[in-house]
Amino acid sequence: MNQNRDSPSNKSFELSKSTTAQRDFRPRNPILDIARIGAFSALVAVGTIISNVLFGVTLPYPLGEITAAPAFYLALAVLFSRKVSFWSTAIGSAIGETINIFVFGEAPPIWALTFIPGIVLARAPEVLIVQRFRDKTRRLLAFGMILATVYETVVFFLIDWPVYSFTAFYCVQPGCNSSGLVQGFWLASFDFATLIDIAWVPVALILVVAAQRAYRVQHFD
Repeated sequence: MNQNRDSPSNKSFELSKSTTAQRDFRPRNPILDIARIGAFSALVAVGTIISNVLFGVTLPYPLGEITAAPAFYLALAVLFSRKVSFWSTAIGSAIGETINIFVFGEAPPIWALTFIPGIVLARAPEVLIVQRFRDKTRRLLAFGMILATVYETVVFFLIDWPVYSFTAFYCVQPGCNSSGLVQGFWLASFDFATLIDIAWVPVALILVVAAQRAYRVQHFD
């Protein structure tokens, strides 16, 4: 028996489907994206500035580089589009690290030549990794954030190893020479202590869940 294609239930279903399609494929607002990037860049910059040094505690390098920023940009990677989260993380990290070096004196100014590009190369792609997991289960999402943190640490190490090995870049005393590959590897291996950033993963998940429940949405794309 043929069903009536014009029945109210079928029309209602088609209307609902059409509305969903329009919502999923609505054009992006570039002005809104720019505003979000500006606001969240500031948030990531503040997170990058918030470190143990500001609270009067000095930890040995590279633990002194640990900041509150990962909780923010890992959450942004889940809640917002790839473009917004990527550029917010890149710009905010660069600004925050610049302020740390030139305003708070956390490192000699010459170190900015590697510290600022390095933090951008390490952090910004993290959000691309997390984006691959944002529609998965919470367990897989947490795994994606941990994977992103491991990526960040490896990038820091791969940048610092040749710098330590072949230059006297980080040496501020006169008469310093390059360390060589073995000594450079040893010095750069301290970068793996930044895996402690994994401790921010539960905080990022709390921020994500809180935002999703408060606004009753999965993403703000």
